[in-house]
Amino acid sequence: MNRAGDPTELATGTLMLTDRLRRPLRDLRVSVIETCNYRCPYCMPAERTPEWTESDHASSADRLSFGEIEALVRSFVRLGVSKVRLTGGEPLLRRGLPDLIARLAAIEGIEDLALTSNGSLLARQARALADAGLHRLTVSLDTLDPQRFADLSGGRGRLDDVLAGIAAAEQAGFAAIKINCVVQRGVNDGDVLPLLEHFRGTAHVVRFIEYMDVGTCNRWQRAQVVPSAQLRDTIHQRWPLRALQPNYRGEVAARYAYADGAGEVGFVSSVSEPFCGDCQRARLAADGRLYTCLFASTGTPLRPFINEGDAALAQRIAHLWGRRGDRYSELRGDAPEAGKRIEMFMVGG
Repeated sequence: MNRAGDPTELATGTLMLTDRLRRPLRDLRVSVIETCNYRCPYCMPAERTPEWTESDHASSADRLSFGEIEALVRSFVRLGVSKVRLTGGEPLLRRGLPDLIARLAAIEGIEDLALTSNGSLLARQARALADAGLHRLTVSLDTLDPQRFADLSGGRGRLDDVLAGIAAAEQAGFAAIKINCVVQRGVNDGDVLPLLEHFRGTAHVVRFIEYMDVGTCNRWQRAQVVPSAQLRDTIHQRWPLRALQPNYRGEVAARYAYADGAGEVGFVSSVSEPFCGDCQRARLAADGRLYTCLFASTGTPLRPFINEGDAALAQRIAHLWGRRGDRYSELRGDAPEAGKRIEMFMVGG
């Protein structure tokens, strides 16, 4: 086994490395755009973030081009990345996104190519995403109550648009969609059972995410967090659950199945049950900065190194990953409350 942070060349030409805590690099989140058409209070509250305009939908000089993204992803794959997820902001705002998906789908070594969306624009793009080679979809959906949904999107979203997007994705061949729900105490914790009722009996997996202190603009308070254990107890009383083994090392969601066979539920417990010890994810912002933790305060620009070629770029990334020692969620109680962190809409969830 190689030393932590010391890349080793394999016969296949792939580099393998680990960080200072011996965590490999397997999962890359790529933000393709830094803006969103929603203003969800827990992510991008309207009163504390810039307003979206139609010009934001066009190409921006600050964003990586599709060619630059492809070059960076190729270099990450050389280091052992096999899972790539496209995020935002809202990634479906990026013009020509299916073209990028097709380019990434053609990269040998990518076993899982996924996308996370708020679903509002999915109905008219689902078929193109599938045809381009996208493997999986995740849709954010925090409630099935139309008025609460509007409130939680900052007054920008319509529940019917998201449900239509999910239906279109099903028709396009996305049989098993992950439905992400961020649960906040006193806001939508009463919507958990209705959400599950809606998707029970399908192949879709509802995942409940503890409200996290990502960034600083959402003014997070621990009292707003509903621990996953409490949610599991509530759900178990209505529909008995049984624990499932992880699909792979580093899977963020703890998996449970309905005892009656009606499907699966997931819990992402970054606050109450931190999983830093198995974190294998890097995040690439739309401007080309590498963030080695969702809760990082700074990123490292990679764009200046793209012209050096895949191998040299991979060595640069390997050096940065080898120095990685992030474990914010495990240290949250000891971390300074006032520390500024990158906002979630800049690097995806």
